[in-house]
Amino acid sequence: MASGSRSKSPVPAEAERQPFEGIDWLLLVAAAGIWGSSFLFMDVALDAEHPGLITWLRPVLGLAALACFPAARRPVERSDHGRLLILGITWMAFPFTLFPLAQQWIDSSVTGMLNGAMPVATIAIGATAFGVVIQRRQTLGVLVGVAGILMIGLPASRGGNTSALGVLLVVVAVSSYGLAVNIAGPLQRKYGSLAVLSRVLAVAVVATAPFGIYGLTQSGWSGSAVGANLAVGIGGTGLAYAAAATLTGRVGALRMSIVTYLIPVIACVLGVLLRDEVLVRWQIVGAVVLVAGAWLTSHTER
Repeated sequence: MASGSRSKSPVPAEAERQPFEGIDWLLLVAAAGIWGSSFLFMDVALDAEHPGLITWLRPVLGLAALACFPAARRPVERSDHGRLLILGITWMAFPFTLFPLAQQWIDSSVTGMLNGAMPVATIAIGATAFGVVIQRRQTLGVLVGVAGILMIGLPASRGGNTSALGVLLVVVAVSSYGLAVNIAGPLQRKYGSLAVLSRVLAVAVVATAPFGIYGLTQSGWSGSAVGANLAVGIGGTGLAYAAAATLTGRVGALRMSIVTYLIPVIACVLGVLLRDEVLVRWQIVGAVVLVAGAWLTSHTER
């Protein structure tokens, strides 16, 4: 799947220079569209289901989707099981739990915009906890990204203590993503993205099972909620990761990061058009500022 239509697999430097082919644009739109719409689908599922059930079904369905790809079943060394266990919590179980909890109190569009802070969190945590050397442009990106987060979050938190809690939960979840990405990088380069993701999702299935079983007892039945679960689980937690991993192999990690900049835009548009969500001017400006900060952190100086 990753080889695509090119006659030979380009080395990373060549991949960064080659123009996008049709399949590359398709993979980009698929990953951005699925991830950007996942916040809307979680909002739909919350109309009938407890956050615990939504949390649990994401890794369950995502793991089922990834099991269809042979690369996901590639063996890993026993010495790396400990790091995979940590990733299962920090990359999947913990943030998957926080997002539906947060969306009980804040709109899906706000959640999607704040999710755009992941590159900012990755750089900031990499520098403080992993000794990653960051350049001046990336430092500026972190500062700009924080300003964007404040511009998005402060208007949303004025709705009361629960709204402020919702914003905080999303920021913590995104920070957990940033921690996990720093741990996941070496493992993904060693085994491939899908092999790592399948193990991490398996850990998340077990870790979120108690919350999921409790959520099942507190949830009602809704056809739209079932459809939303399938979209978030199979699509957002399975197929979108496969599309992103394939795109990275074809065009390089730098250009694949375009997906991150599109997610807040898609989440905003869908939330406003389909859920009648209202955004104030500062939040829209904040989303632009946050995407600019994410772009700065993703690009190094030559």
